[in-house]
Amino acid sequence: MEKSDMIEKLKDYLPEKRWTHSLNVARAAVRLAELMGCDSEKAEIAGILHDTAKYVKLADVGSYCDKYNIKLDDMEKKSTALSHSILGSYIAKYEFGIDDENILSAIRYHTTAKPAMNTLEEIIYVADVIEIGRDYPGVDDLREVALSGDLDRAVLMALENAIMSVMRKKAPLHLRTIEARNYYLAKVKGK
Repeated sequence: MEKSDMIEKLKDYLPEKRWTHSLNVARAAVRLAELMGCDSEKAEIAGILHDTAKYVKLADVGSYCDKYNIKLDDMEKKSTALSHSILGSYIAKYEFGIDDENILSAIRYHTTAKPAMNTLEEIIYVADVIEIGRDYPGVDDLREVALSGDLDRAVLMALENAIMSVMRKKAPLHLRTIEARNYYLAKVKGK
């Protein structure tokens, strides 16, 4: 499927504001990919499609799991905030025709992250929180670090921001996010 077709089809999955966010993430991902010497085409596609399942209702998660044989852990089964990235990777594969495992993995981990992400996974994780439409305390500092080329530090900052945000909301925090934070903390300290 051509990128222009993906962008048009995405309108069937997302409201206009989230569709715009996805295009902004794609632009940020391309910029980071070029900076990091990563495949900007893959970064753009992952950015475009990262939130395809963002508006899947919790009641419908089970049908997607049955349809695509998706295994969710107990936390993911109870939270679309956690499950949408996993469901989104399957929607990207089966409904948008994406077969590149790096793109699918970048979509899958854009919410929780994970320890030892590859560069594309890191780029999508960071692009999601620094895209031009994001406005929250500390976003300018995070953008500056990311665009300076210190992607590990940007991932760590983004993880710590996410953890604090989830804690303020008194929402469940996935263990994978904590493990990712600890991994990137050690990596940044070891530099």
